[in-house]
Amino acid sequence: MKRTLFAVFLTTLTLGLCAGTKKPVTVPAPCGPIPNANQLKWHELETYAFLHYSLNTYTDQEWGFGDEDPQLFNPSHLDARQWARTCKNAGMKGIILTAKHHSGFCLWPSKYTEYSVKNAPWKDGRGDVVRELADACREYGLKFAVYLSPWDRNFADYGRPAYLTYFRNQLEELLTNYGEMFEVWFDGANGGTGYYGGARENRQIDGATYYDWKTTFDLIHRLQPNLVIWGDRAELRWIGTEKGFAGLTNWCTIDYVFDTPRDTLMNGQEGGQHWSPGECDTSIRPGWFYHDREDSQVKSLKKLVDTYYESVGRNASLLLNFPITRNGLIHPIDSAHAVAMAQTIRAELAHNLARNATITASQVRGASKTYAADKAIDGSTNTYWATDDGVKRASLTLTFQRPTRINRFLAQEYIALGQRVKRFTLEAWVGGKWVSLRDERAPEGTTGLTTIGYKRIVCFPTIKTTRLRFTINDAKACPLISNIGVYCAPPLPKDAVKIPASALQKASTAHEQMPSLNIAIANDSSNAVLIDLQEPVACRQLVYIPLENDQDGLATHYELYASDDMLEWKRWLGGEFSNIENNPIPQTLTLPGLQTRYLKLVATRLSKGKQLRWKQIVVR
Repeated sequence: MKRTLFAVFLTTLTLGLCAGTKKPVTVPAPCGPIPNANQLKWHELETYAFLHYSLNTYTDQEWGFGDEDPQLFNPSHLDARQWARTCKNAGMKGIILTAKHHSGFCLWPSKYTEYSVKNAPWKDGRGDVVRELADACREYGLKFAVYLSPWDRNFADYGRPAYLTYFRNQLEELLTNYGEMFEVWFDGANGGTGYYGGARENRQIDGATYYDWKTTFDLIHRLQPNLVIWGDRAELRWIGTEKGFAGLTNWCTIDYVFDTPRDTLMNGQEGGQHWSPGECDTSIRPGWFYHDREDSQVKSLKKLVDTYYESVGRNASLLLNFPITRNGLIHPIDSAHAVAMAQTIRAELAHNLARNATITASQVRGASKTYAADKAIDGSTNTYWATDDGVKRASLTLTFQRPTRINRFLAQEYIALGQRVKRFTLEAWVGGKWVSLRDERAPEGTTGLTTIGYKRIVCFPTIKTTRLRFTINDAKACPLISNIGVYCAPPLPKDAVKIPASALQKASTAHEQMPSLNIAIANDSSNAVLIDLQEPVACRQLVYIPLENDQDGLATHYELYASDDMLEWKRWLGGEFSNIENNPIPQTLTLPGLQTRYLKLVATRLSKGKQLRWKQIVVR
């Protein structure tokens, strides 16, 4: 009997000691590539502005050839503070300025070239656009950055080793004289025809090797250790389109390969070896530079709101461009639409209904309060709900105090330890059963609920529910969810865009001043289109409108001929449709205004295919 009691005592003591020495809960291990400190700060910006401004503004071009006269640069009312104030009111966190575009013209008085503002009449050659904007950004609490085009169509030694020294010297000027920057931006357009110091020739380079990017990137990080680099095989990547949206599936990871396919850029790669998140660049107008004919073509409020949800809401950032006008300001129509977008998004995501709900999890890492379900709704992105290692399917359920209307769901992963979630589902308790929800912007037949990353926002028709279940169906490792939000966005306001009447009238007048002519069109050959104006007429414009989302038959370079009898043809124009492969918008040619009966548009180069194709051709 004594032995039995002693055995019971020992057993009880052993159990008590075991309970008192419970195994500590470990921090989840990183999963795959992870962001560096600069990339983590960049993720938090979400929206920032692009400003395109150069001699192109005054020549009505998208790409300059490199021979444009600096005397054209003489804005009457340039006001960098207006740019910064507008961007601040539009919800932008920073500004990237095209300090040098492809033409090679510099918006700062570079000591390495005469092709800059120092030889322009603006401020008698003593102006510095980069300086004025850098100072304005600091005044308005915005971050600042520069775009420096690797392709320079003015510089005589472009395509040769000497250009790299010139390029890096200019980069050093920008990164040492204008304060801290958050990003440096290198366009992918490389090589082609140009002025090149008077050579006026076609120069091709090997984009994979010519720029020796590693040496340049090392220089950047030495001069500005806190910024991120956007460009070829860099810390940030192009999203594969200039329309401002990311893929519904969007991984921050990717393999560094030169000339990466566009669908890979759009979606990233689940097994990518580098953390290089996507940036969605798009312009508030069809073009990147200012053209007064586009005053009536500014993106609508609905389009801008959609763009936000399809970029920031899909684990990317939004880089929204504002073309600076010829007088040196952001146009009031652009400003009104961008400010309305910011106000609308702010209103739609103002009240997080999850904060007043109770939350439960199907599983918690080590049953620890450190990783409990409520960490997903505590308002901090530095805490997170987590599951045990090996648990890749788990759910969070929100229970509301009363039936609640909802139409937005937001989720964020704790990406400091990597991106993990592959697929998830959303279900609402309606009518006594779970009803599946889907992203209303996803293609029919799909839910659109795949990756999450830094931020994922799902929009769906308004429903009334008492419970919402968020289930991660698959992940690369145990999921880490730092934040979830639930919202009920009001209807899109109809009168949110406040445009000055004078600006509206001017835009309407510019748009309507030249009516379209009644023309007959026929293929003249595989690469040419014949246009019959029906009678001799002095036409002022020809507009080539390309097919959307199809580069087969897309004209990138052209010649335009005129004739009175279709026997003798006179060449009127020739050139390139700048950037049309990345931004296939209508291309407007300004004609000499001479009377003619027939026009012939010849494609001297096609993006793909052998037959010139178009959506529409308009003559005015």
